[in-house]
Amino acid sequence: MNTNLVKLGMAVLCLVIGLKTFAQQKLTLPDSSNYIINDSVMIKTKYGITLSAVVVRKKGVLQKLPAALFYFIYSNTKRSLMEAKYAADHGYVGIVADARGKRLSPDAPVPYEHETRDVNAVIDWIIQQSWSDGRVGMYGGSYSGFAQWAAAKHLHPALKTIVPYVAAIPGLGLPMENNVFLTANYQWAFYVTNNKYTDDAINNDNARWRKMRLNWWHSGAAYNKIDSVDGTLNPWLQKWLSHPDYDTYWQSMVPYGKDFKQINIPVLSITGYYDDGQVSALEYLREHYRYNPSAEHYLIIGPYDHFGSQVGGVARLRSYEVDSNALINTREITFQWLDYILKGGKKPALLKDKINFEVMGANKWKHTPSLAQMEDYRIRFYLDSTANGMILSEQKPSREVYMHQQVNLADRTSSYNDYYPDPIIKKEIERSNGLFFVTKPFNQAVSVSGALEGQLKAIINKKDMDVGLVLYEITPSGEYFQLSYYLGRASYAYDMSKRKLLKPGKLETIPFYRSRVFSRQLQKGSRLMLVLNIDKNSFAQINYGTGKDVSKETVKDAGLPLEIKWSSESFIELGLSGDADFCFK
Repeated sequence: MNTNLVKLGMAVLCLVIGLKTFAQQKLTLPDSSNYIINDSVMIKTKYGITLSAVVVRKKGVLQKLPAALFYFIYSNTKRSLMEAKYAADHGYVGIVADARGKRLSPDAPVPYEHETRDVNAVIDWIIQQSWSDGRVGMYGGSYSGFAQWAAAKHLHPALKTIVPYVAAIPGLGLPMENNVFLTANYQWAFYVTNNKYTDDAINNDNARWRKMRLNWWHSGAAYNKIDSVDGTLNPWLQKWLSHPDYDTYWQSMVPYGKDFKQINIPVLSITGYYDDGQVSALEYLREHYRYNPSAEHYLIIGPYDHFGSQVGGVARLRSYEVDSNALINTREITFQWLDYILKGGKKPALLKDKINFEVMGANKWKHTPSLAQMEDYRIRFYLDSTANGMILSEQKPSREVYMHQQVNLADRTSSYNDYYPDPIIKKEIERSNGLFFVTKPFNQAVSVSGALEGQLKAIINKKDMDVGLVLYEITPSGEYFQLSYYLGRASYAYDMSKRKLLKPGKLETIPFYRSRVFSRQLQKGSRLMLVLNIDKNSFAQINYGTGKDVSKETVKDAGLPLEIKWSSESFIELGLSGDADFCFK
């Protein structure tokens, strides 16, 4: 088993563990004598559900105030008090509401499914209180980011702005990404539903989850039997697996399609180049602008992971020494934004345009009107094969050629698609499988920004496959700096809500764009390298290509090895800065 793949399970746990340490590292508990505190608020909804909340106000404040609402599922009374007190210190009524079934709520925990209704019920309650001026702003990360967008699906008139960090989209980020189910946060459902708070013991049992993944991997069992391999049934997993399409089940939880047209409040999104949930966070932004081109939606993005985005970054991230200018204070910017929207304050200084991003290696921020304009122009690199090897060519090949790849999906002696960026800078990478396409060296420093996107063309002997792409900078010293990666199921390339199987033996076109956005100044002499592979490891479903429900396929469905002929008309597109006539050595 590839050692970097083993790191994946540990690294992705920041999606849940980081939320706990966030409060411990960044918040301190002030003297309670300065506050009016109610930590046992019970909010009874019109539809029979009761939610709990903590409310904190500053003593001596007589005027009505706007509310700063933080809604989360990781219930913790101490953290709730710290969050609410921080908001009160900044001139708001601080409110931390618990998701359904958490903390003091007598109901059963139900992740994701009811936030569109429950969060708005909390807002209804807020504006009925004597201390409320009738306005609410929301903020917070991960699940809290999701909850803000869920509330915006049916936008409450009192909700005036949201500040979602690393916001999740159920069914797009986790438990599946681009329709591929992942094992990375398998235990999350137990973590948040086993009791009224969080089940830290089960979440931190890394040995158990590692053993489960490896046993499942070696057994060749269907993915929907992974909980049987573990020995404890996971009903939430089974429910999610029954929705492999991004269907109405998932669509009902957040704004979808034309829902975004009605979202006319200001939004500030924050995420990171190495945020595991970045695909979700940026999907909200893209769809918001797609359906509401005049939206007032700002983005801050830099070299942060899921946890780091919520605090403003760390000086050293997975072996990478982060640029000093990249380090910000997410919480300060959040309340500057709330003041800007709700109190007529100044816009946060960093927000010089709609898209605000740090260029790794250049130690500077850039500001553009859209993701598509992150760099001066876009260049297309074709995946070509020449006498000198496989290359990323800025010229379209004069004739179409095919590059062969074979993957034995039944083989358990090796893993494929070492895509996870931990560490970000590697001395060497796995070369035993996959296709490796490299540019010529750049003859000058140049910045490259945006998503890893493009289209693949291939002929295969099966009905489906899960594709992995990884983009690196190869530095002049020979190190590999990981820039972006993509993971997705070919049969959902055109529509994640409807599967369209590939036809064996026919040339198929597979577009892709939901990858990780990044920005990096490449050194003079650096090259870009794209690794193309088939996803096959213990951290995701294995798509055997029969066309059946992938969760029900077993190793017995592997049949003949997957045979792929990749066309040289396949390409990626990237944004580059500088002279449009830039050249290579």
